[in-house]
Amino acid sequence: MFDRSVIGHRFPAYPVAIEAGRIRQFAHAIGEAAAVHTDESAARAAGYASVLAPPTFLTVCDLESPTPLPVIQFLAIDLRRLLHGEQSFTYFGPVCAGDVITVEREIVDVFSRKQGALDFAVCETRYANQHAQLVAKASTTLIVRN
Repeated sequence: MFDRSVIGHRFPAYPVAIEAGRIRQFAHAIGEAAAVHTDESAARAAGYASVLAPPTFLTVCDLESPTPLPVIQFLAIDLRRLLHGEQSFTYFGPVCAGDVITVEREIVDVFSRKQGALDFAVCETRYANQHAQLVAKASTTLIVRN
């Protein structure tokens, strides 16, 4: 069981420069064919500042953490027992090539189920652009089999 004192733990924030090439690669990898995700002219014609990041692209920003797998490392989770339980995003604004996104992550809950057979850690990640505008939030639930 995770110690409940970890609730509220915040990891150091870090910036990620959003590049058009990475957006294009991600769009291709997920099969997203809309031109706003690959073509600068199409994105601008649609009213975006530049190539638009597709939904879930912000997971790429999570991987840019200076500490690999920070929550897993902080909670000392054995990767052989880890399950990715849930991931959800709430979007407040677009993320486009040229943006610099600041990523801030916090552990917001820990609990157990099945008489301690499963431990859960819930994290919230906030993504703000270079204008300090919140563009998205993500909620991630990690499950550890005991």
